Amino acid sequence: QLRVVESGGGSVQAGGSLRLACAASGYTFSTYCMAWFRQAPGQEREEVARIDSDGSTRYADSVKGRFTISRDDAKNSLHLQMNDLKPEDTAMYYCAADPVRCTAVRGVYKYWGQGTQITVSS
Repeated sequence: QLRVVESGGGSVQAGGSLRLACAASGYTFSTYCMAWFRQAPGQEREEVARIDSDGSTRYADSVKGRFTISRDDAKNSLHLQMNDLKPEDTAMYYCAADPVRCTAVRGVYKYWGQGTQITVSS
């Protein structure tokens, strides 16, 4: 059973920082594209950042310069360091994985976690 589990969510004031983690099990993590998506109430799920198996990264324009995605293949883990958080970053954050493709399109990703909530107050 392939599984990804997020952790690290919580509440923070604007300008603060949080670090999300995604623990993966059941597959060869290092070969997968990994991504973070988020979904605010009443809105579409959107990509925040992704990191391919070769370490290349992409970010949504709204988080560039504030968020950093990283992976530790030895520990089968994915992280998202979020700095200078803003109220508009409030959302449920999801970890996603796919063995073949690495895009911003959420329908591509085969495996999803349950999500972790981030709330940023002004």
